[in-house]
Amino acid sequence: MISTSEYNKAVKNLSPNLFRYLFKCLKDEEASFDIIQDCFEKLWNNRKTVDSAKVKPWLFTTAHNLMVNYTKRQSKGTRLNPELHDIKEAKSDSFEIKEMIDKALSLLPEIQRAIVLLRDLEGYNYKEIGEILNLKEPQVKVYLFRARKKIKETIKDLHFVL
Repeated sequence: MISTSEYNKAVKNLSPNLFRYLFKCLKDEEASFDIIQDCFEKLWNNRKTVDSAKVKPWLFTTAHNLMVNYTKRQSKGTRLNPELHDIKEAKSDSFEIKEMIDKALSLLPEIQRAIVLLRDLEGYNYKEIGEILNLKEPQVKVYLFRARKKIKETIKDLHFVL
């Protein structure tokens, strides 16, 4: 069970981390803030059943699931292939390393991107990522390995396009 003070502390301390994760995935500030708001509303509504020691993984799991639902809703209304759009943008942009990494991340499948961000940006271990994304630890390791390999290949390809 979560007390009001623990809830307020979670809002204050975890909002920036949730925003960073969501914004890296969505590239949409407004949608990121909306999802964070929904996460904390769900936390408040479920405060009697959520273990206070597991608030952070619970919030990231909820944020990830809401993000997946959001992207599914958005993709139904969009006909443009975002991967092709990103590649065209990549050719016209002046490249810096951060931009190249962002492009490479955007080309990853959603689950791989989420794992990379949770591991490398948020610092979660494999077990915690598995709990958040409802995966087994070996699956997390495999997805992370494949994602990093694809990022390296993509950056190499983008570098040669210059």
